[in-house]
Amino acid sequence: MFEDLAQKLARIREAMDYAVAEEDRAEAEDLLDIYREDRMGLALLQEFYSYLPEAREDWVKEIRVVNRQRGIFLLVACTARDRYLYLVSSEGLEFQGSMADGYLAEELLDFFGYESTEDFAAVCASPEALAVYEPVRMDADVCPACHAVTGELHELGCPVELCPWCGGQLVHCSCRYDQLGLDAISTEEELLRFEAVLEERGRIPYAPEQRPSFAGDGWEGDLGE
Repeated sequence: MFEDLAQKLARIREAMDYAVAEEDRAEAEDLLDIYREDRMGLALLQEFYSYLPEAREDWVKEIRVVNRQRGIFLLVACTARDRYLYLVSSEGLEFQGSMADGYLAEELLDFFGYESTEDFAAVCASPEALAVYEPVRMDADVCPACHAVTGELHELGCPVELCPWCGGQLVHCSCRYDQLGLDAISTEEELLRFEAVLEERGRIPYAPEQRPSFAGDGWEGDLGE
């Protein structure tokens, strides 16, 4: 579970006391303010300032998006000294090294659709061409709950996903029970049966117009509730 946003901000600022030179603090704080309500952005900043990659004073000037698939983002923290890659999702974060190395593990190359290490290295050679990472709440192209992008399927259990039978929110309508002839989904086998029925019906991928039905940050989807 993510800690409270106020606690995370306090931890980042505490780490910045040791990581950021006094003359750079105001600009570093400005970037922190942009992501003050964005859990993935804050996770990256906390990781960077808590474990400085080069063990020396530095600060993040901007965060850019290298790639994203199925709610998993490959982000680059651009600093005054270097650029560092992070794999970030709602589940956690992994440091991937310096962008200058142009290296990504083979399974990640496959996941993000790069045909070769050379293809990825070419992307790394032009970081200025990458889009700036926007807080998820501000980016209509990203589901605010599971972070699927437009045209991708939601993570099963996402509160934003629409029901293909009634058009309501899948985690709150009764269609999942009606389709299985059950009063509740209480076992893994029943959940797998519902997933199969859902796939057969045709799941509704994420689209920006689904966002108004999302009630707020921190929802937890539960298809068995």
